[in-house]
Amino acid sequence: MLGTRVRADVSLLSANGRGLDLRVDWRASVSLTGRVIKYLALALVLPLLVAVIYDDGVVTFGVAILLTVVVGLLAERLDPDPDLGSREAFLMVALTWLSVAVVGTIPYLLAGMGTESTLAHPVNALFESMSGFTTTGATVMGQISLERHSHALLLWRQLTQWLGGMGIVVLAVAILPELSVGGAQLMDAEAPGPGIEKLTPRIAETARTLWLIYAGFTVLQMLLLYGLHLAGLAPNMGLYNAVVHPFTTMPTGGFSPEARSIEAFSAAVQWVIIPFMVAAGTNFALFWRLLNGERRVVVRDTEFRAYAGALGALSAVVAGVLFLGPGIVREAGVGAEYLAAYVGIEGSLEPALRHATFQVVSIITTTGYASMDFNAWSPALKYVLLFGMFIGGSAGSTGGAIKIVRWVVILKSVRRELFTSVHPEAVSPVRLAGRPLDERAIRGIYGFTLLYLLCFVLGVAFVMLDAARVGYAISAFEGMSAVAATLGNVGPGFGAVGPMNSYLEFPASSKLLMVFLMWIGRLEIFPVFVLLTRAFWRS
Repeated sequence: MLGTRVRADVSLLSANGRGLDLRVDWRASVSLTGRVIKYLALALVLPLLVAVIYDDGVVTFGVAILLTVVVGLLAERLDPDPDLGSREAFLMVALTWLSVAVVGTIPYLLAGMGTESTLAHPVNALFESMSGFTTTGATVMGQISLERHSHALLLWRQLTQWLGGMGIVVLAVAILPELSVGGAQLMDAEAPGPGIEKLTPRIAETARTLWLIYAGFTVLQMLLLYGLHLAGLAPNMGLYNAVVHPFTTMPTGGFSPEARSIEAFSAAVQWVIIPFMVAAGTNFALFWRLLNGERRVVVRDTEFRAYAGALGALSAVVAGVLFLGPGIVREAGVGAEYLAAYVGIEGSLEPALRHATFQVVSIITTTGYASMDFNAWSPALKYVLLFGMFIGGSAGSTGGAIKIVRWVVILKSVRRELFTSVHPEAVSPVRLAGRPLDERAIRGIYGFTLLYLLCFVLGVAFVMLDAARVGYAISAFEGMSAVAATLGNVGPGFGAVGPMNSYLEFPASSKLLMVFLMWIGRLEIFPVFVLLTRAFWRS
């Protein structure tokens, strides 16, 4: 039975010659990770077909498929009959997300070989791949780099976000029978804390249900976007763009083959994308319940009400400032050719409401799309967006950051502390959706939030010191936004890392730190940090 069989301890020799008894069967974790990598080659088939159609990049993706299969098979051979316990699940999840990002660099490196592409550098390729799979949307590719690469490579870039959105491991549990037995532990490890809710008796069926809902929204958005094109409301939203943008909307990823993101498209496109970003940041369990006839579940859900309230309140504030002015100011990095159009928002209700709603929803859900270059916004509005980077979507959504449910619990527990300060003998449990929360869960939420903020502070300190070391001039606000955007899987920041710019100019050491931040941010820190403890390996 799962978790009951104790495998033989693996004895390793330490530097002083004494044995170290590991209590984790790392071979099982690596073997199962290899199986996931092996099947990742199937995802490379779609870009290969596009490469055949456009006659560009066929060799790149043919070789990438071969290398991916070989790497997966070699890792899988470490343990032909892996047994998965809770520790092995933690290790496998962390290894899987790191490994798929590393393997995902293969098409980038092959495509950039012998060229001046930014992706020819391994650190840049790893940054782009990790940003894709973790649905961060931060990029090292500017307009010239995007124009240089093939449709097939840009499709792979979009597809990495779609694969990572609902979760690589959740997808593996849904389709691989060998993972269905330990699926619950894997999904708990991939979404710790307020995570994935078991919707059906069998966890593999739950995983398939979530992915079907996710895929359904993706296809619906494709049809609507292409319908706008056919209706003449989105001239440049052709079939290719209509297909690839839902791949990065539903996973709250934000990659776009267009250098200027969603600003490149019409107002109708931007209005259509907004509700899909909102849906992507919503707990997918609510959609399952709606499909099963629970029509009032959305209005009764505490987390969703808080989520909708945050989106509505911040959108109203930003729209009011943009409408009444001054919401637009001249800032470094904002081209003069765009300022005239931006200033026209003042006094115009529809553009002010559209851009405000789009950007607030994009930031809070951690999608990272941009309907305009918000580097042109006033400092006050930038701080509103920076605040939104720490809110995040709902638990059980594809959004990142701290997540709205944790803030709800923190605010409720603070209110309880204020109450019990006046009434020390009162028993006042913290309730969520009418049910009292376990005190351990509350402590876990405080612990995660504190650790998240600590990672943010240390990350900002490293980035600023590293920039000073190489003479790269960025402000503290830009550094904070870069770290918040990568740790929270948001994508764009401000200034040098604004929505129309890139992370290319950061030194390699800072980009590697941001790769680490994206990795731990997607896994909500604990599954990675627990691997660094002695107790995980020995006790």
